Amino acid sequence: MLASCPLYHGLSSPQFAASTKYKLLLSSCASSSARSLQTHSKNPHFFPLHLLSSRKRRKGGNSSGRLWIAACLDSRGGGAAPYSVKIPVGNRHILIETGHIGRQASGAVTLTDGETILYTTVSLDDIPSEPSDFFPLSVNYQERFSAAGRTSGGFFKREGRTKDHEVLICRLIDRPLRPTMVKGFYHETQILSWVLSYDGLHPPDSLAVTAAGIAVALSEVPNSEPIAGVRVGLIGDRFIVNPTTKEMEKSKLDLLLAGTETAILMIEGYCDFLTEERLLNAVQIGQDAVRAICREVAALVKLCGKPKMLDAIKLPPPELYKHVEDIAGQELVEVLQIKNKIPRRKALSYLENKVLSILTERGYISKIDAIVSTELAPDLIEDEEEDEEVVVDGEVDEGDVHIKPVSRKSIPLLFTEVDVKLVFKEVTSKFLRRRIVEGGKRSDGRAPCEVRPINSSCGLLPRVHGSALFTRGETQSLAVATLGDKQMAQKIDNLVDVEEFKRFYLQYSFPPSCVGEVGRVGAPSRREIGHGVLAERALEPILPSEDDFPYTIRVESTITESNGSSSMASVCGGCLALQDAGVPLKSSIAGIAMGMVLDTKEFGGDGTPLILSDITGSEDASGDMDFKVAGNNDGITAFQLDIKVGGITLPIMERALLQARDGRKHILAEMSKCCPPPSKSLSKYAPIIHVMKVKPEKINLIIGSGGKKVKSIIEETGVEAIDAQDDGTVKITAKDLSSLEKSKAIISNLTMVPTVGDIYRNREIKSIAPYGAFVEVAPGREGLCHISELSASWLGKAEDAVKVGDRVDVKLIEVNEKGQLRLSRRALLPDPDKGNPLKETTSSQKSVDKGKPKKAATVVKDTLPVENAELAKGIKLPNPGKSKPVENKLVSEDKFVKKIVVSDKDGAHIDKGRPKKSSSKQVVNLASKTDGAVINGEANGG
Repeated sequence: MLASCPLYHGLSSPQFAASTKYKLLLSSCASSSARSLQTHSKNPHFFPLHLLSSRKRRKGGNSSGRLWIAACLDSRGGGAAPYSVKIPVGNRHILIETGHIGRQASGAVTLTDGETILYTTVSLDDIPSEPSDFFPLSVNYQERFSAAGRTSGGFFKREGRTKDHEVLICRLIDRPLRPTMVKGFYHETQILSWVLSYDGLHPPDSLAVTAAGIAVALSEVPNSEPIAGVRVGLIGDRFIVNPTTKEMEKSKLDLLLAGTETAILMIEGYCDFLTEERLLNAVQIGQDAVRAICREVAALVKLCGKPKMLDAIKLPPPELYKHVEDIAGQELVEVLQIKNKIPRRKALSYLENKVLSILTERGYISKIDAIVSTELAPDLIEDEEEDEEVVVDGEVDEGDVHIKPVSRKSIPLLFTEVDVKLVFKEVTSKFLRRRIVEGGKRSDGRAPCEVRPINSSCGLLPRVHGSALFTRGETQSLAVATLGDKQMAQKIDNLVDVEEFKRFYLQYSFPPSCVGEVGRVGAPSRREIGHGVLAERALEPILPSEDDFPYTIRVESTITESNGSSSMASVCGGCLALQDAGVPLKSSIAGIAMGMVLDTKEFGGDGTPLILSDITGSEDASGDMDFKVAGNNDGITAFQLDIKVGGITLPIMERALLQARDGRKHILAEMSKCCPPPSKSLSKYAPIIHVMKVKPEKINLIIGSGGKKVKSIIEETGVEAIDAQDDGTVKITAKDLSSLEKSKAIISNLTMVPTVGDIYRNREIKSIAPYGAFVEVAPGREGLCHISELSASWLGKAEDAVKVGDRVDVKLIEVNEKGQLRLSRRALLPDPDKGNPLKETTSSQKSVDKGKPKKAATVVKDTLPVENAELAKGIKLPNPGKSKPVENKLVSEDKFVKKIVVSDKDGAHIDKGRPKKSSSKQVVNLASKTDGAVINGEANGG
């Protein structure tokens, strides 16, 4: 079975037998051979080992190595038994399982919290890559929408490019793992993590850190200690470990912490102006939870972990350090005193080339191929013959591979160029740290607590809404703020946040020119995404609410110079740009990056860690910590800690936080000296946004069928956008006030609540029917003016008085139960009795007391003069000899009488001699109500 396997033949080839991987495989299989034999003896599908060894053995041969390889290969193919363990975290347990799926990976685990399940694997490349100054680790994290029972909302339904949210979690996994990796291990390592199930309650990001740490601990990757990660929230006055998503909605703190059993490796989080003391309490609770998880993981690793590939670690020879220090030591001291970054970098590059040249001249540098040919020169022959053969004296039979003896000659010790460059970088870091600890001065001459000179200015770019240039030493950020409506908001569509829109976002870009280099320009890197979100979350707590400032806000931070702490420069520059754009911020925010030299005793110190304020790029690369803290004078809004050593303790973090607070106050004071200062008023180029409230049931009137109405309003008025929400909120975005007022009037008329008595001036007649005319009292809102209400005189048809397109004044006289409007034009026409001869003759006979309140005249229907019959135009009048009037079949009696009522201003005569009819009282009331509506109830014409 094994002999027919192509992989087996590849492993038995002379090239593989000479490789380091072969030796490591033999050693690892030797240590696990007993366990493998016991496991596979219970597996009915495994071919017995004694049958594999029953072949005819050569004289003096030993095939145990090949048997170990066979056992090891089958073990990696899935023979190991599954293991699981429950670990208490917070107020619940998480379940860790391994050996069940993903058995061909170097390490694979599934982690379950509630109904959220993550699957994480670790795999290694068989062949080591070229040595470099960083560990070849790559991390990929993916949230599949199927985990929540849905699919992507985009056009492509397959998960594709990593989203920003996933990139941030990749960084969370990578940052704490990297410091635990052993130097000199160059086999490329890949960590893959998938969310297979998501219950909406247990967020997967902190679980992904823990799952990756466990998978690495179980794999062959040589790392120092297992790591784990937890989230800490603050609800009220109580800290909660791994809170649910619902609990996090009320939390004032979002802290994600990762570390080992003994130290903290990474923290990142955001809070609402939390004090340093409260933040330290949260870190302490998180560290206790991480410590408990790491203890359980260490026990699991002892039970089922794979042997570590310690033999694959290749470090530069110790002698090389002495050679480099002897050649470049004195010059390094001088070069590290150069204050400016570019001249110092060029001087260091020149010195590195000088070291390479000198070592080459002395014969210490050779290519790696020469070393391999010298050390691995023996001929390697694979014997596939089954017959017995004679072993020549001096040769050693190692199964099928014969190694011919090579004379032992003294070979001069040779180094590779890569080793020299690695050692030169470490020596440079050592000299830099020694200068800081012993001399008390940094490369640019500053003291450990000193902040670089700060200069800032606003209003550089005239056409943008807000701009600021913030400079701190050799780090510079050009920040631009842009204001817009909801259409400018950033849509978020991921597993946790479903169809959410961000009204504030900060985008950070780091072009290669900012460090004087040539590089790739394109999609944002993972570093750019991470730095942008950190600055964004730092500024978010000072923004006004959407009700107070209904704008979508975008900030762009372009790094124009960089020498350390460009993300914190983005915080400072972004704050000034927001103020320049007129955003009413609650306070100003500043950020600072802290560094550290942990082991000071090595460089002549007393052993106390040395904390550095406002670190530069070289201090970041050569130091042991990068701790970014942002906030104001009262508290912290964002923080991010990365450790490059085995970890730090709480007392060290406390010192760093207190020193960062002093530096932050200094930066805020310098920002207040900004010249020119931020305008703090909206730019004339910024859009105008008006928010109005209407009844939710009126929203459909604004939108119209298929959005036609809202589009017509935008086209008619020239506004940029109209956003109508289901709760009745309407946001109008315009470039100028005139277009805003037009759209505001149209929407007000569309959504108005009509009141009987309202008057609408200069309204267009949209259509005419046999029974009347339809008048548009507001855009999209029409009412019926009955033919009897079109004119004071009788009409045979509506076209005799008006036609389509005419503009008339109408009055609302009725709103029925369906919301339909009944209008009257006649009610607003001039009084037909004005100038009547009958009224003129009777005006001298007034007997009303001037001291009494004036009343509207009571007109009896049978007293209508004959000479006014022309006004009626065909309306039948009562016979003079009869007291009972003839009923008007076209116009209702009360409406006609109401129209000819004469007001007190005309001096109407009140006939006391005639008895008042019941209908006359009703007429008087209508008249008084009509007069009041005409004066006070006129509708807005818009």
